[in-house]
Amino acid sequence: MTETYPMAMITEPGKVEFVERRLPALRESDVLINVRAAAICGSDLHIYKDAHPAVTLPVAIGHELSGEVIAVGDQVSQVRPGDRVAVEPVLVCGKCYFCQRGQYQRCTEISFQYRQGQGGFTTHFISHENWVHRLPDHISYEEGALMEPLSVAVHAVKISGLGMGESAAVFGDGPIGLLILMVASIAGAEKVFVVGAREFRLEKALQLGASRAINNFEEDALNTIFDETAQLGVDRAFEAVGIQTTLVQSLQALKKGGVSTLVGLFEKSEIKIPANLFVQREITLTGSQGYNWDFQTVIELVSQKRLNLSSIITHVLPLTALEEGFKLLIDPDGKAIKVVVTNE
Repeated sequence: MTETYPMAMITEPGKVEFVERRLPALRESDVLINVRAAAICGSDLHIYKDAHPAVTLPVAIGHELSGEVIAVGDQVSQVRPGDRVAVEPVLVCGKCYFCQRGQYQRCTEISFQYRQGQGGFTTHFISHENWVHRLPDHISYEEGALMEPLSVAVHAVKISGLGMGESAAVFGDGPIGLLILMVASIAGAEKVFVVGAREFRLEKALQLGASRAINNFEEDALNTIFDETAQLGVDRAFEAVGIQTTLVQSLQALKKGGVSTLVGLFEKSEIKIPANLFVQREITLTGSQGYNWDFQTVIELVSQKRLNLSSIITHVLPLTALEEGFKLLIDPDGKAIKVVVTNE
């Protein structure tokens, strides 16, 4: 077995560098995974630009990954070598008030593997067995890498309380926004509007079942939403961009008594919102943090072919071309939605 392996880091803005890491001895509950696929996340892009509000360079990158188990610790019982798995990259204490109640997404010491030095753009990854989830054989490794962002979308829709027959507006046409669209449709939403800025992504939204796909630069999104909801607005809105404009729009688009769920990562946390809306319309703004027992749900959804994750994978590149993947995603004229890198 290899003694060292390469792992990607962002060492300075716009620079991906592979560093050699030494493979440690496995602890009794550890699982060693040969990473077969890893996807670039929006938070990776924030790090690439040195604009992530909670991360300081240099830092490891990558937390959406899948692979094959190649070794396990002495006490591991849930998986064995040869199993195909997706990794839940969260790190929690297991002891605090929230962890003791099963609400680990609210752990007082929550972190993620990449923030503690272990990124997913690599060939080898070690995880505690509790955070390793077996994949059915008919789910590809590329799809397996998207279990993490799909879990984010499922958790957000759960938090929102979206009900069957209700309407929703998703502000953001990136991967998370499109995944929320798919999950909202499965949850029974009658109408789902997607508001974005890139035509090819808005076309994809229509293909995925959006009632309307609205270009925020070419159309008055709020007027369109109200015109198509009898001037009432939507029951639920989702902000999946991370800027003031779309957050305010997500509030303004709501029906009286509606709920907006904040999913986007804000590079600038100090923003202004029209506070009187909350009283005048009795609306609610809620946040959605990661996931909580959602990996099990999403694996079942994909296994049952309730949604098609491969539909948003636009590029598959070798690990050595990782930096090219970042450039594809930040190119305003590029046509990338989800970029996955693989190890063969």
